[in-house]
Amino acid sequence: MYEPIRSPSVHTPADEADFPHRSREEELDIQLAGHLAALLAVTDELGLTAAGDRIAEQVARLRGAPPARHAGLTDAAPADLHRRAHALAGRALLVAASRADTTAAILSAEQMDAHTAALADPALSGHLVGAH
Repeated sequence: MYEPIRSPSVHTPADEADFPHRSREEELDIQLAGHLAALLAVTDELGLTAAGDRIAEQVARLRGAPPARHAGLTDAAPADLHRRAHALAGRALLVAASRADTTAAILSAEQMDAHTAALADPALSGHLVGAH
């Protein structure tokens, strides 16, 4: 009564895919490098050179090339930049922990602490003391 299907279903997985697959670790490396690069941009905008250099080292390690550095000024208030940096460091910490990257996790946690301290002390609005 029914005619058999003559072509393969679109729901059948392909045996030989024509595109490269990335491992979970590679995907996490890409995510971590992206979060750290965003954190680097905010850190550079805040003028935190030492902290920016440490973040740039990790981005270079993950990407295999040094990141482009420039302080694209957004005219945001320092407190807003510290909040943004804290959030980005938190995201980087989550990804670093999931891929068991101790160095990046420690750096991210230190940045979270530094930006928390900056938000707690109005005198530190533009400069982080103790950020490495």
